[in-house]
This record gives sequence, structure tokens and C-alpha cells, in this order.
Amino acid sequence: MPHVTMEYSANLENQVDMTKLCQLVHHTGLETGLFELGAVRVRALRAEHYAIADLMPANSFIDVAIRIGLGRSDDDKKRLGQAINNAMVEFLAPQLAEPHFALSIEVREINSPLSWKTNAIHPRIRNVQ
Repeated sequence: MPHVTMEYSANLENQVDMTKLCQLVHHTGLETGLFELGAVRVRALRAEHYAIADLMPANSFIDVAIRIGLGRSDDDKKRLGQAINNAMVEFLAPQLAEPHFALSIEVREINSPLSWKTNAIHPRIRNVQ
């Protein structure tokens, strides 16, 4: 784990390369050393319908939810969130330079006893490494 979901306003579609942003977040998460390769999942979901702040059509957002398993220290969770925040702030500098963009990032712990995962990717990647 982590599972990273980036929800973004549809009006960013032509402004931000979401594939590159997903790859950046994926790489940044791995660079922390907290996760193995087969565990990192990043996706971006376009929000077609939204109402932001004063409802100006130029308003846009990216909301990032980083879900991780239990057991990491608060320092590790902060390091992960800060690393992803720093990378995204740099990548999204053009959007942040305008007074219409909001970025939010949150690290959440998954309640492991209430989470089930079946992952055929782990064995394949572990055998290659």
C-alpha cells in the first residue's frame, strides 16, 4: 500500500497531464522507502460536477486521499504526505500561481481488520527483483 486517489475538477483536463502527475506521485511514494513496488496504486478520477468556493468557472481543485495500512509512525506518515505535497506543488506551480486552484492532501490509515486484498502482482514483481 499506498492507494492514492486524486479527484480533480474536469476543467483541469487540458491544463494538467494527469498521467504524468500519477507517475510522479507513484515515484514519490516509492522514494520514501515505506512501500514495495507492487503495493503502490495511483489513480486520478475526473469530477464532472462540482461547486467550488465562489462558483467562478475558473475555480479548480485536486483532492488527494492517500490510504495506507496501519503500523507506520506519525513521522513516516508526515514524511509521506510532505513528500507527495512537495512534488505536487512543484508540478502544479502554474495552477497554484492562479487564484482559482485548490490542492488538498490527506493521509488516512485503513482499518486492516476490515480490509481485504488479493494481489497477484506482488509475487510477479518479487520474483523479478
